[in-house]
Amino acid sequence: MGDQEQDQNQNQNQNHGGFESYVLIHNIAKRHNVGTLARSATAFGVSELILVGRRDFNAFGSHGSTSHIRFRHFYSLSDARVFLKEEKDCDICGVEITDSATAVSSHPFRRSTAFLLGNEGSGLSAKECEVCDYFVYIPQYGCGTASLNVTVAASIILHHFAVWAGFPERTRDGNKFVVAERPVHKVGRNFCTETAEAVTEERKLKRENDAKNGFFEEIEGSDSSNNLLGAVFGD
Repeated sequence: MGDQEQDQNQNQNQNHGGFESYVLIHNIAKRHNVGTLARSATAFGVSELILVGRRDFNAFGSHGSTSHIRFRHFYSLSDARVFLKEEKDCDICGVEITDSATAVSSHPFRRSTAFLLGNEGSGLSAKECEVCDYFVYIPQYGCGTASLNVTVAASIILHHFAVWAGFPERTRDGNKFVVAERPVHKVGRNFCTETAEAVTEERKLKRENDAKNGFFEEIEGSDSSNNLLGAVFGD
């Protein structure tokens, strides 16, 4: 029953108007931000979180929401782009203040969209900008900060897309929204299948790439028990 309810909830948005949203995660410096991103993603009807580079992440801040969203992994941005463009027929929207960026409040969306957010410190790199079809930014009206935290920015962007796409509002119970029953995961269910060759390739990339070119900055002394590598992708 739990698995069935999860599938129903994950398919709800794509059955309403045919639009889907994705979050493309690459080069985010703070590991715990992914857990918070997952929480926002589930709240605003995101279909999948797409991880590029390393597969491990910290679930801090997710409040169990990682059980209610699909994850997909690619080794490179180019592979992720091919999947999103050719298989999902998505636009890739960069969230960045650029000369050509449009205010997200104007809802410039055209179809299913994957959102690529910049690194907390440096924003989107030139390589990341190359995969984007267009850019949006979040207008600010106060003078006290130059930018927003990446998870706050994601929440605002995803909410705007959900409103534009007409996603149905979740049922409420009192002063909270109803949370679906947590599914009982089977090994590797809903996530990319990892072959022995894929694992070997990942280890090779890890050796060859320094931290700034990976999915996250390495944290010295980090414990594998603090991430969801095994739970999410399985053997």
